[in-house]
Amino acid sequence: MTKNVSAAFELEQKQSDLIEKKLERIKYADDLIVDLTVRVKHEQEYVFDATANFRWGAQAHVSGKDFDFGAALNKMMDVLDTKVKKEKDKIQEK
Repeated sequence: MTKNVSAAFELEQKQSDLIEKKLERIKYADDLIVDLTVRVKHEQEYVFDATANFRWGAQAHVSGKDFDFGAALNKMMDVLDTKVKKEKDKIQEK
């Protein structure tokens, strides 16, 4: 899986490390996801947007936002993990 993380501001090293650590949560889907793009914006609150492209052409777009960096990331990861599991289950049924 190809990962691309971009931010509309300068990420601190610990923030980049936290994103990488959280993305390990979907490591079980490495063979299902072709690429994953994560975008981070920070205005009044942190906004995480992620787009996952699956091998079979499906795409999942999720987001999470909060005033806390870690909380926004966790919200996005919760939704992403759920979407990936649903896609995995769908493809295994076929």
